[in-house]
Amino acid sequence: MSKENKYTMGELLAVAASKVLEDKKSVFVGTGLPMIASMLAQRTHAPNLLIIFEAGGMGPQIPVLPISVGDSRTFWKAVGASSMHDVMSACQAGYIDYGFLGGAQIDMYGNLNTTCIGDHDAPKVRFPGSGGANDIGSLSNRTIYMMRNQAPRTFVKKVDFITTPGYLTGPGAREKAGLPEGSGPYRVITQMGIYEFDKETKRMRLISIHPGVTLQQIKENCGFELLIADKLETTPIPTKEEVKILHELDPQGVSIGK
Repeated sequence: MSKENKYTMGELLAVAASKVLEDKKSVFVGTGLPMIASMLAQRTHAPNLLIIFEAGGMGPQIPVLPISVGDSRTFWKAVGASSMHDVMSACQAGYIDYGFLGGAQIDMYGNLNTTCIGDHDAPKVRFPGSGGANDIGSLSNRTIYMMRNQAPRTFVKKVDFITTPGYLTGPGAREKAGLPEGSGPYRVITQMGIYEFDKETKRMRLISIHPGVTLQQIKENCGFELLIADKLETTPIPTKEEVKILHELDPQGVSIGK
């Protein structure tokens, strides 16, 4: 909690992520911060945001943070109570504007690893794996990543395993692999800053630094050469109204902290 401005890091990340989402767009969200960020966007600047969950909830008006994507609250006042098959089919058909994911490792081209650390056949650490993350990152028009622990071990030169493809090896590689033209990683949001991807090189570029963080700290916590925007922004802190809404949506502080 920031004593001066009265916000937690979870609140800052939720607000920053919510502002990436636009009104009258669709977003495929997972558990945790992506969920609360989407709910906040719907309560503020994007009332017509269509939130979609892997278990089949489409367009709900969620009263309070669900425990998971299969929680009954993900169907509250929804326009559709469907199935995983229909949701993934919508993604495959190109109807999903934004996919919201997290992971254990990410590289400069936005390739995401949620499978293992080390060799796949003899890993040091085994993670849950893809779930729907490969589908979401492969087929959504734009993918947003939430990485709460930016460090050299998470921002790596090359991921140990590509669970979800970003821009693979650079320009044209994603399309060559058969993925939809124009799709791919859009933003990365960490506890240190916000990043985009350069249109020409497809490499990650820093565009905003969170309050209290320095550019040197960001460079020290990145395992690859990071592109830096010509004009760096400072991430706006959460307003009192945004914090109030977040606490109404997550009264236990599960995602935003206490």
